[in-house]
Amino acid sequence: MISEWLSLLRTKRYTIRTQKYLVEKQAMQERDYTLILDKSGSMSISDGTDGRTRWEIVQESTLALARKCEQLDPDGITVYVFSGKFKRYDDVTSAKVSQIFLENDPMGRTNLAAVLQDATENYFRRKAAGEAKPNGETILVITDGEPDDRKAVFETIINASRQMERDEELAISLIQVGNDREATQFLKALDDRMQTVGAKFDICDTVTLEDMEDMSIVEILTNAIVD
Repeated sequence: MISEWLSLLRTKRYTIRTQKYLVEKQAMQERDYTLILDKSGSMSISDGTDGRTRWEIVQESTLALARKCEQLDPDGITVYVFSGKFKRYDDVTSAKVSQIFLENDPMGRTNLAAVLQDATENYFRRKAAGEAKPNGETILVITDGEPDDRKAVFETIINASRQMERDEELAISLIQVGNDREATQFLKALDDRMQTVGAKFDICDTVTLEDMEDMSIVEILTNAIVD
């Protein structure tokens, strides 16, 4: 009797895990992906003992993210690099990501609001034109510092959320590189407080580059959607 009960319990747990995996997999597919890379001056800082700058450190993680996003979005992803201004690359394959790093060097300010506004407006334009994927879009932001204008970032995200029709439609995952305390506090506020300051949905998730070492790419992408 006990062995039958244990067998039934194991079967039930397996079924639940399988169903969760299928739901998460379906949520990640039929979705557009955008990568936003901070190339402000502070990305030239070297935090560790190996002499590598933050800009150099994020290349490996960015390429891994790009490869997974490309699998889920084979027609190419959108990539931005930003500091005081931003540049957008459309229909990017993972092979092109390394070239983007070679073409750009860290310098300038951290105008996160402007690039986020362009990325979210780009999504809603494509949605209105019937060109967006049915499951929406995930925007992955890799940054190291506090933005120039906190309020503008909050307002950009709030305005984007108010154009959404459902919770999982638009997801923003902010990945912190480096150990800037003010940046950590700001990103945590984006993760925890958006609905208390007027956002229609909680669309932000935050993670550090160190946290990513213990996570799969699938977990990172899933957490962005089902935060």
